[in-house]
Amino acid sequence: MPGKFCVSITSAKDNPDKATVGFVVANAALGSEQETLVFLSVEGVRLSQRGYADAIHEEGFAPLKELMENFARAGGKIYVCSPCFKKRQLDENNLVASAMIVGGAKLVEFLADGAPCVSY
Repeated sequence: MPGKFCVSITSAKDNPDKATVGFVVANAALGSEQETLVFLSVEGVRLSQRGYADAIHEEGFAPLKELMENFARAGGKIYVCSPCFKKRQLDENNLVASAMIVGGAKLVEFLADGAPCVSY
């Protein structure tokens, strides 16, 4: 039975290196047969919007759009912090694949059995 792994991302275009590395690690966790969740909060919630990550490509890494698409295609889940999302007045009808807007309780539920979480 696979374990669980969480990657928390608080950055987007304000720190594309952190956003990119977060999805690199999330894809690695999926590749290691972990049930993997990316939690987007603070500025990271902007990554939940289709088209936002299209131009983000940090040197030495695959484009962020590709990393995010691979993550969703492989079965990864993306939780988007509801209060952070609402504060930024983003469009809930424009979410990327596998993203859902949730409250903090859903994150706590995922982590409650001791799942590790790294933050970027």
